[in-house]
Order: sequence, then structure tokens, then C-alpha cells
Amino acid sequence: MADGRTVRGEAVQAMCALVVKGAFDASLIPTFAAQGDTLDIMWAPTTVIQDRLAEGGRPDMVLVLSGAMDTLEAEGLIHPESRVDVCRSRYGVAVKAGAPHPRIDTLEAFKSTLTGARSVAYSRAGASGIYFAGLLPRLGIADAVNARATIIPAGFTATKLVSGEADIAVQQISELMVVPGIEVVGPYPEGAQEETTFCAAILREATAPDAAQRFLSILTDPSAAEAYRSSGLEPAS
Repeated sequence: MADGRTVRGEAVQAMCALVVKGAFDASLIPTFAAQGDTLDIMWAPTTVIQDRLAEGGRPDMVLVLSGAMDTLEAEGLIHPESRVDVCRSRYGVAVKAGAPHPRIDTLEAFKSTLTGARSVAYSRAGASGIYFAGLLPRLGIADAVNARATIIPAGFTATKLVSGEADIAVQQISELMVVPGIEVVGPYPEGAQEETTFCAAILREATAPDAAQRFLSILTDPSAAEAYRSSGLEPAS
């Protein structure tokens, strides 16, 4: 505004990877709302968000894997100067609450747990599922696991523990933790683990860029660190 006042009460449209839902719901969205703005989020795996953008979807901001953000930047869809690293994530294993926790502390124990499971649930479209699908052949257990796997198109794999369709679920640890009635056994062991970074940025065609920038400031404020850690993530810095 010409008088220098900040406009509040704007609605920010966002597309965000599922990995941050726990931290957003518990702390970061309420903090943003307390400042007077609102946030409308389409929650989806990074690959689905990329597809929506390719089809012409234009939210105010996106939060996706760093590699996907590289692509969006190369395509000229985001303001490069707005790009920020938000959090780091690791993959993990969960079981239904009260079930015995299998050993996953070594690579051999991890492989034995996966091949011995009645069914392992993973996601076809999410970053965790894509990584897991590629990991299985490298571990030499693809046929054994996939013969009994419960593969969902997208969403939270741990819901299949609660429904009884699977006895092991694998996904980003923060995504597992969103589902009530489950217990996270722990992260993948060394040799199977991969840490991923998630980034946020404002689109060039954003209709509420100022409000989107206010939300990005919340995501990277030091006070957000505990929200990330409590939900199974690590702050990016």
C-alpha cells in the first residue's frame, strides 16, 4: 500500500508435500492464522504437485523436494530469490500401536524384517515410495517384498497398519507420525537411508505474494525448529 501499511487477511493458495503436514497442523498454520492471514493447502506428493503445475495450476507458493524445485526454477515458474530450504527428512518404518517392534538396526535385520512381513505398505507416487521401490532391487529383495506389498497410489501408508491390510509401513518418518494408532520403529539403517531436503518458494504468477512471503518467513524462523523436530523432521538450518 502507498502509506506503507501491511495488508492482512489475505488467503494464500499453496501446494505442499505431505512430509510437513504434522508440523504445519500443530504449529505453523496456527501461527500464520494468528497474524490475520489464511492458508488453503492442497496436500500431495511432490510428483503430483509437479503434475498439477504442468497442467496449469498456479498456487501462490509450493513446498516440494529440492530436486523438483530445481526443475521449477529452471522452468521459470518460481521467484528464485524467494526459494528457501525448509526441512530435512529421513525414511522410517512403522507398525500398528502395540505390535512388536522388529529389528531394523542393521541392513541385514532391515532386509529380514521386510521379507518376513505379511505385507509392507508403501506409496506409488510419493518420494518415499519411489525411493523404496528403487531400494528393493538394490537390496535384492524386490520380488519377495512386492509379492505381498500393499501399494497405495498416494497418501499416508500407515493407515494400512490401522486397517490391518499391512503389518509394516514405510514412508518419511514425519508422514508416518501423522497417523494415529501406529508406532514408529525407527529410521532405515545405514546403507538404506537417504536424507531429503524440502524447499518452499513463491510462484511468479502468485496473486498473494506478500502473504506467501509472510508464511515463508514463519517456515524459516528459528522458532519453527521445534515444530519440525516434534513431527519427525529436522530444520534445514
